[in-house]
Amino acid sequence: MGWIVRVLVRLALVLAIVFAALLLLYRFAPPPSTLMLGRWLTFRTVERDWVPLSQISPHLIRAVIASEDQRFCSHAGVDWGELNAVLQDEDGPSRGASTLTMQTAKNLFLWPGRSYLRKGLELPMALALDFAWPKRRVIEVYLNIAEWGEGVFGAEAASQRHFGKPASRLTPAEAARLAGALPNPILRDPSRPSRALLAAAGRVQRRMNQLGPLGNCALPAGASAQAPLFPQHGLARARASV
Repeated sequence: MGWIVRVLVRLALVLAIVFAALLLLYRFAPPPSTLMLGRWLTFRTVERDWVPLSQISPHLIRAVIASEDQRFCSHAGVDWGELNAVLQDEDGPSRGASTLTMQTAKNLFLWPGRSYLRKGLELPMALALDFAWPKRRVIEVYLNIAEWGEGVFGAEAASQRHFGKPASRLTPAEAARLAGALPNPILRDPSRPSRALLAAAGRVQRRMNQLGPLGNCALPAGASAQAPLFPQHGLARARASV
């Protein structure tokens, strides 16, 4: 038993060192996701064009925050209030409580699918990620490794595939469609949106307009000083375009 414990401790130490090294490397270098690595290892195609945050539309940044993690700018990687609410649900967990930081940690270091083991690993990884990286780097990596279709990863590849334009030129309506597709990117096609996706995109746009400065922490330098991305007089036109 003592030998097994020593082996497990050494293995945990090695994994922690590897994680710390990758955390430092990925702070500056464009990383792949584990899904991308899996596709490469099985000789399947991967579409991904890494772009810096300054070349991604602020509309998409705010849309993803509004859709996936409205308290992204205020928590330290884990939204403990939301997590506690999910755990206290009398009918059992009926929704996820993953923040964008937790999803980034999962996409970079862990496997898809739900399990208590994976969730338990996500929490400390997300806390470390938020401590080591600024918010802008977290959202930049997330938007460059998120899956938006079979073999399509990242905002640039998704924008080119679904709208035939670079990610920097996405409109609010297009950004809302991409954000609305994230919960099920294989079945939801932003270029040919179903009724469910249109409804999800409409909800995303309403949340974007309600975010206010809460979504500005991840915007590229200078973008937060712009006029509101969803002025009230233009909201109706934005909804109609969805």
